[in-house]
Amino acid sequence: MNLGVSVAALMTPQMISRRLAQLPDTDKLIVPGLCVGDLEALQQQYGIPVLRGPNDLKDLPQFFGQQGKQSDLSQHNTLIFAEIVDAPFLSVDDIIVRAQHYQRQGADVIDLGCMPNTPFNHLRDSIKALKQLGMRVSVDSLQVEELLLAGQSGADYLLSLNEKTLWVAQEVDATPIIIPTKPSNLASLYRAIKQMQLWNKPFIADPILEPIPFGFTESINRYSRLRKRYPDISIMMGVGNLTELTEADTTGINALLFGMIAELNIQAVLTTSVSPHAVNAVAEADIARRMMFAAKQDNRLPRSYSNALLGLHERKPFPYSPDEIKAFADMIKDDNFRIQVAEDGIYIYNREGMRHDIDPFRLYPHLNVADDASHAFYLGVELARAQIAWQLKKRYTQDEELQWGVNSVASDPRGKAAHRELTMKDKKK
Repeated sequence: MNLGVSVAALMTPQMISRRLAQLPDTDKLIVPGLCVGDLEALQQQYGIPVLRGPNDLKDLPQFFGQQGKQSDLSQHNTLIFAEIVDAPFLSVDDIIVRAQHYQRQGADVIDLGCMPNTPFNHLRDSIKALKQLGMRVSVDSLQVEELLLAGQSGADYLLSLNEKTLWVAQEVDATPIIIPTKPSNLASLYRAIKQMQLWNKPFIADPILEPIPFGFTESINRYSRLRKRYPDISIMMGVGNLTELTEADTTGINALLFGMIAELNIQAVLTTSVSPHAVNAVAEADIARRMMFAAKQDNRLPRSYSNALLGLHERKPFPYSPDEIKAFADMIKDDNFRIQVAEDGIYIYNREGMRHDIDPFRLYPHLNVADDASHAFYLGVELARAQIAWQLKKRYTQDEELQWGVNSVASDPRGKAAHRELTMKDKKK
């Protein structure tokens, strides 16, 4: 049905509601993916499910093929402990701000990291302040005195006890995370587990994930052996030794680690967000645990669940071939520039013809916009996005920001709609 809107990006739920009064004999309504706004009002008006489809018409077959196969990514079985590593140097108010940030990114437990030979005089106040906000709190320290104080102040978890300091677990109610005396000494962890079981007290065991190339592979083997020996205990993996200490994009590292976590049924992870390249490690951990849990539950490969961990590339970056783009260009009868990206580069066209290149600077002299600063600026921005998309093999949609998965900056949808309206008007000048 034609609603009289030539640009899907300008369509709104309110417009659909006004121009589509009734939907007889319909059990589902799909609106274009670029339609911005709350669809709940449409669902109430028509009494049927209203779904937001793909941004691009070319993706409709895949969209329909996935209907009925969508998994519930709200489910997971792994707690995220997000560590504030410099907590002793932060004020209580600053700790709260950091904790709330991690909580928004998906953290379940806020871990206060203590530091050797560094006083943490406001440890008790920090714990109580976080608890008053309804947060679960853990404290990570090598000092028995700090661990006892943390437990007495209401901390929910204590990191990290070994068989020599295990007595602390009998003095406080906090659940201990127990580790081996040395990472290679798995027998000491087994003895600590046995003691906790004899005391009939809850615990989480962590055989310690070591960084590359200092025993990473062997530490993965320890996790596997621990799970085989104790099928039912709770286990923690500290993923920061990989995400922080490996100079590589953390999205892929988290995806791989959480695949292992799902296979080994690991119930808790400790993650950090210190290095600039790991700034979104907590958010990445959150989506990774959900994806891998769903894949395990569905007994299928972790594909087509979410593109949130595809930061740099995409599975299908170029929906249209050069021949298809050329066919579109032949149909254009107006001056508005259209920009598309194919495997062989950037295409820009209007009724005056089509240009193709991989370098926007070589395209500019042919666009005849030197006397229109605003239009030239607009085309410069869009061609720069198109070039980045072509270089990185990402999906480009004109007037839309490039998507970087979980690393994309969230924006007000109304702002995006206004931006699209302005750019569409600008193109028509």
